[in-house]
Amino acid sequence: MLGTMNVYLDIDGVLLANDLNPAKHVHQFLETVKEKADEVYWLTTHCKGDAATAYKRLELVLEPKTMELLKDVKATNWGAAKTDGIDFTKPFLWFDDDLFYEERKQLEQQNVLDNWIEVDLAKDEDYLQTFINSFPIPVQSL
Repeated sequence: MLGTMNVYLDIDGVLLANDLNPAKHVHQFLETVKEKADEVYWLTTHCKGDAATAYKRLELVLEPKTMELLKDVKATNWGAAKTDGIDFTKPFLWFDDDLFYEERKQLEQQNVLDNWIEVDLAKDEDYLQTFINSFPIPVQSL
């Protein structure tokens, strides 16, 4: 483990390539995240306070052995911006395919924009494998 670091996960465009297909290397990616992170949280439109909704979204597409890796991912509560669900007192990484203006602004204000890991599977379908090979250490939160 890299110390106390939280990881926040989006679903669409990160763990799923599309509605019918998982992202390439998703199982290995989740193994790496679970091994290196202190806590793993959902930060997705599919989960606002109830991790079961994220799980239901994924169980239709992911293999049972991959779903097992997700059983203890925690829910987040957030309002208009997903960043409302981030604990800025701890180092973190946030995997998402897109940021809204307000989210980018909040990350910049906290001086942690580099902690957002932009996943663009359309541009690089092997992105998760690339990330596994060089798991970055996040910028320390202030």
